[in-house]
Amino acid sequence: MDVSVVIPLLNEEESLTELYNWLKKVFDAQKWSHEILFIDDGSTDGSWSVIKHLSAQDSCVRGIKFLRNYGKSAALNEGFMIASGNVVFTMDADLQDSPDELPEMYRMITEDDLDVVSGWKEKRHDPITKTVPTKLYNWATRRMSGIHLHDFNCGLKAYKKRVINVYGEMHRYIPIWPNRMVLGE
Repeated sequence: MDVSVVIPLLNEEESLTELYNWLKKVFDAQKWSHEILFIDDGSTDGSWSVIKHLSAQDSCVRGIKFLRNYGKSAALNEGFMIASGNVVFTMDADLQDSPDELPEMYRMITEDDLDVVSGWKEKRHDPITKTVPTKLYNWATRRMSGIHLHDFNCGLKAYKKRVINVYGEMHRYIPIWPNRMVLGE
C-alpha cells in the first residue's frame, strides 16, 4: 500500500466528512493505494457514528474507538500499529492541516529519501499565551536535539513506515529518537 493517514481525534464530528472528502480528492488525483485510519480518542459527540458511516461506504476507511480519552500519543500509537502504508501521514482532524500538502511530503519521503517530513504553520493565529511557550519549547528542543524543526508539535507529518516509534506521551519527539535498525530493508 502506498500511504496510510493516521488521524487522532476527539470530538470532531463536524469536520470528519469534509476531511474525508478532501483526502479522497487528493488520493484519487495521485492514484495512491491508501487507507484512512480515524482514531477516536474517547469522543463524546457523534464522531464515532460519522467514522462508522464513512467506513461503511468506503473500505479504505478504518476506525478505532477508545472508550475514554487516553491522549494523542496513545491514539497515534494505535494507528501506527495498524498502518500498512509505506508512507504514513499524521494529521489533525480539525481541518487546520491541508491534505493538499501530502503529495509534496510524499515526494520528499520517496524521492528525496527522507525518513520524516514535518509540517509547520507559517502564520500562527494563536494568542500570545500559546505562541510564546511554543516558541520556547521548540527552541529548547532544537538546542537539545540538534535537529531543526520549526514546530515539533505540528500534527502534519510524513514518515517512512520503518522509522516510527512512540514511547509514552512522547509523540512530539518521534523525529529525534534514535530509530531501530531493521534487517532486510
